[in-house]
Amino acid sequence: MSVLVFSLVLFAICVLAGVLGSLLGIGGGLVVVPVLTLLFHVDIRLAIGASIVSVIATSSGAAAAYVRERITNLRIGMFLEIATTTGAITGAYIAGLVSGRVLYVLFGVILGYSSLQMFRKRHGHPPLEVSTDKWANSLVLHSSYYDVAEGKEIPYKVTNTKVGLVLMYVAGAVSGLLGIGSGALKVPAMDLAMRLPMKVSSATSNFMIGVTAAASAGVYFARGDIDPYIAAPVASGVLIGALVGSKLLPKLRAESVRLLFVVVLLIISIQMLYKGIL
Repeated sequence: MSVLVFSLVLFAICVLAGVLGSLLGIGGGLVVVPVLTLLFHVDIRLAIGASIVSVIATSSGAAAAYVRERITNLRIGMFLEIATTTGAITGAYIAGLVSGRVLYVLFGVILGYSSLQMFRKRHGHPPLEVSTDKWANSLVLHSSYYDVAEGKEIPYKVTNTKVGLVLMYVAGAVSGLLGIGSGALKVPAMDLAMRLPMKVSSATSNFMIGVTAAASAGVYFARGDIDPYIAAPVASGVLIGALVGSKLLPKLRAESVRLLFVVVLLIISIQMLYKGIL
């Protein structure tokens, strides 16, 4: 395959990756890494390096739109970013010491677990009306957003902020290890543990993933794991897809977003486990 054909095919696939990443708050890496490794047979470390770049592109493309539409909870995003950034740097250094096969299996297990947890809660949960969480109350993390699909303003309360911080550190470490933007764990953590609405979880994750990825990108660049011939079509395609996805999310029902999240994670989890075990 010529370089031009490779770049064009990869660009087209990454547009789709950007749409999914923007809608689900997971970053384009969840699609980019499997496509590069399974379809194009790119070394997983170079795939993860390109994915880190794609995650920054997803965040840049979608975050501004979600902030403008008041879906993103900026206070929560900046509060949790303390833990995720620290975790991302930790994971990036550990990645240089772990074999590729282990990364495949770890990737698959984490995604499979996330998808099963989200499926169990596929019908969602009503927003909390009262929260006794001292940190959430002190930092005024509670908020509301206008749901276009429902046609009304939806207020919500936040809980389990300490649990959320721990999970965000783990999510950051996974981002540094696998280059997936850690949205695969951030969204379930905010949705299931902290009881944020699904759309708020996705939008806030989009805001956070770029910062988390940027924290580990320098480590990958210094190691030579970011190839510009791969990263360029990935970043440009994901950026365009992210802009498209940011226009779609407000119009979709929360249940539809949740189900799509589960399906995407489960499919990729099976693919990566197969690649790592066989």
